Amino acid sequence: MADGGTVRRVEAVPAGHWVPGSQILWRYRENAGAAFHIARPVTVVRDDDELLAVWLAPGTECVKPVLADGTSVHLEPLESRYTKPRTVQRDRWFGTGVLKLARPGEPWSVWLFWEPGWQFKNWYVNLEEPLTRWSGGVDSEDHFLDISVHPDRSWHWRDEDEFAQAQRDGLVDDELAERVREAGRAAVEVIRAWGPPFSEGWQHWRPDPSWDVPLLPEDWDRTPAHVSS
Repeated sequence: MADGGTVRRVEAVPAGHWVPGSQILWRYRENAGAAFHIARPVTVVRDDDELLAVWLAPGTECVKPVLADGTSVHLEPLESRYTKPRTVQRDRWFGTGVLKLARPGEPWSVWLFWEPGWQFKNWYVNLEEPLTRWSGGVDSEDHFLDISVHPDRSWHWRDEDEFAQAQRDGLVDDELAERVREAGRAAVEVIRAWGPPFSEGWQHWRPDPSWDVPLLPEDWDRTPAHVSS
């Protein structure tokens, strides 16, 4: 970390990119509002016109949504999970780290997971709004539906029940639901063709051992002017 316990930032401009080792925020907005309810400090692995790759290190302090009484969202029955009042809390990213890959303008990002000892587990296609960039990081909105992709190239849909419930609860309207399904179908075509990033060997990547774990800044929820997508 930088001197004084602050997050090391490298400012981005519309035509620029972060250099490897820069520490930025990867955030998600609420599905029924403009506030942010997920914030994860990450380290930039690669950033260019083709790809943004970031590393979420084990033990990173993050922000996550919880029910107003502090109950984990995923412990709440699905029927009331999205209608009960919520708040946010700070927590740690436990377990192994996550490598996140996003192509500019694409309505999903691809996450890589490992078991302890760097045994590769799977790719995870997170369907979401295309990332928008600002000086301190990237923002998006999660779209509930996801795809799990395994080392043998097999795949399956995930969280279809959550996607359906979000539609029933008014968090996803018909137009958005069709956009999400279309994005999912496009992602499946990439998987079937074994295109990037699945074909690029990212499962063999390892983080630079000199990187510090980024700190969560106090102003993690500030609303910036977005500079590019």
